[in-house]
Amino acid sequence: MVNNTKVKPASSTSLHQISVVIIAQDEEDCIANAIKSCLSFADEIIVVDGGSQDNTVQIAKNLGCKVYLNPWPGYAKQRNFGAENAEHTWIFFIDADEVVDQQLTQLLLTWKNQPNLEADAFSVNRVGDFLGKWLDSKPEIHIRLYNKTVCQIKDVLVHEQPDIKDARVIHLPGVIWHFGFRNIEELVGRFNKYTDLDSQKAYLEGQKFSLVRLLLKPYAKFLQIYLWHGMWKQGLIGIFVAGLWSYYIVLKEIKLYEIYWQQKDRNYKHTL
Repeated sequence: MVNNTKVKPASSTSLHQISVVIIAQDEEDCIANAIKSCLSFADEIIVVDGGSQDNTVQIAKNLGCKVYLNPWPGYAKQRNFGAENAEHTWIFFIDADEVVDQQLTQLLLTWKNQPNLEADAFSVNRVGDFLGKWLDSKPEIHIRLYNKTVCQIKDVLVHEQPDIKDARVIHLPGVIWHFGFRNIEELVGRFNKYTDLDSQKAYLEGQKFSLVRLLLKPYAKFLQIYLWHGMWKQGLIGIFVAGLWSYYIVLKEIKLYEIYWQQKDRNYKHTL
């Protein structure tokens, strides 16, 4: 059930105001938790909905969020759309299946009244879950708070982040918890979607298919995840995670080959 707590009005006494931006589509099972985790530090929360068929929009409205309906244009464009419609200069973005922890919340509340912490963007730790375990051996580091007058989300198909260039970045302790695991079937489906985008991105950047990369990179990825990222500490779960990321690399590389094959096949048929 959704409680009646809502986004508070922007505080005129804070030195910095934060606009939280959440992009969503059919996220009724988790978006309320994401919104609630931001209520104490957000001066406004914007939810950009790509066309939900469930109660996502109503839940967001009930919690006092500003909701914009925008047919899905891609991850980066959707985030930038939210930032463009934000009232404040500072943008904090999370996904609908993420939650901000108390330590990070407190740091953000403190930062809002700190005039001497000079930065254009802030990075944070993100920890995901898998089969009932938090994969916290080596948290991911993501830039999630940024000054939109200095940088914006880089317009790429996947793995979008603020394009910081020479911006000043400070890392904040605390964690964004990513409740991204539902089941293996959903995870493999997500990998299939992301590898489509990743291979298209590589193609647009001029990357060619490489047999050497296909043969060697999956093993390198396994070792990186299992050893360098410390997944060996997670026991059997760590082997599963490292194996799945190796599978991701194989899919991406084969799909890159497929794109070039399809292009060549179209050119051949055009000459007939």
